[in-house]
Amino acid sequence: MLAEKALVALTALKRLESERGLGVHEGTTDQVRRALEAAGILFIESGQGRGVMFLHETSGTETRQARVRRVRSPT
Repeated sequence: MLAEKALVALTALKRLESERGLGVHEGTTDQVRRALEAAGILFIESGQGRGVMFLHETSGTETRQARVRRVRSPT
C-alpha cells in the first residue's frame, strides 16, 4: 500500500527497507517520505537521536493523539 501511495515500484520500496543498505534513487526516498508525511507521520531529529511522531490517532485503543517512537538509525 505504501508503494502505491508513494507512486514507487514495490521493488524500490523493498530496496529502501533493506537492512543491507541497498541503494535507491533520492527521488524514491523523497516520494516515500512525502507519502508518510501525508499520512500524518513527522520525522524528527534531536541530540538524542532520530525518530518519528504520529500526528494522528492510529487506533481506537490509543489514548494519546501523538506517540513518539524511536527508530533505528540508518547505517
